[in-house]
Amino acid sequence: MKKLFLVLAAAAMTFSTAIAQEAATATAEQPATEVVEAVEAPAIDAETEIAGESIHYVLMQKFLEGGWGWMLPILVVLVLGMAIAIERILFLSLSTINTKKFIAKVEAALNEGGIEAAKEVCRNTKGPIASIYYQGLDRYHLGLDAVEKAVVSYGSVQTGQLESGLGWLSLFISLSPSLGFMGTVVGLVQSFDSIQAAGDISPALVAGGMKVALLTTLLGLIAAMVLQVFYNYVIVKIDGMVNEMEDASITLTDMLTAYNKK
Repeated sequence: MKKLFLVLAAAAMTFSTAIAQEAATATAEQPATEVVEAVEAPAIDAETEIAGESIHYVLMQKFLEGGWGWMLPILVVLVLGMAIAIERILFLSLSTINTKKFIAKVEAALNEGGIEAAKEVCRNTKGPIASIYYQGLDRYHLGLDAVEKAVVSYGSVQTGQLESGLGWLSLFISLSPSLGFMGTVVGLVQSFDSIQAAGDISPALVAGGMKVALLTTLLGLIAAMVLQVFYNYVIVKIDGMVNEMEDASITLTDMLTAYNKK
């Protein structure tokens, strides 16, 4: 997980550095370009100009127009949130097994080779259900009450491991729009400062600050919505696995009760 964080954080920093470099180049070349266009070409329709530009260039321009000082923190929060979400999805996918097939294998091993054979099946199987089964079988010699307590206790431990990192993901979901709204407030303050300095109200004075306000809010809301989708997917996945763990735990108790009567 830490390695994934580092890779995605480095990618975000590289992306922001590339944006800053392209912005500096575009700013340096802008005066000369404007002179040539004024002499050689008539006015070009705005929609036609945007249609001819690449999506990457348009996004870069909007990112810079929103102010990298406010857009970059939102982008970093989005990258970190995505890192947690992807890590959780990969972890849950690797922990998922065919529960019915696993229970059938444990029951067959228990009937044919006893507790040790069933434990060996659990050792060779990944996932939280196999770990819970192993802990229950390992305490069979202490009695069925000890098995039930071990299954319940270790089930809580496995649930906590499945939910690891979700607190940070929830924080990033709340933080993204908050940073966007903060940029909104800053943009409005800039607009009023421009009006106060000029002593007059005109669209040109207000446009810059309002653009910062709207673009930061837009990026913050987009980041929050993207992370919310991944968060809900992970939550649904965890709920399904927890239900399977509870059902499998009941099956283990019944299995060992029947085995104890032999």
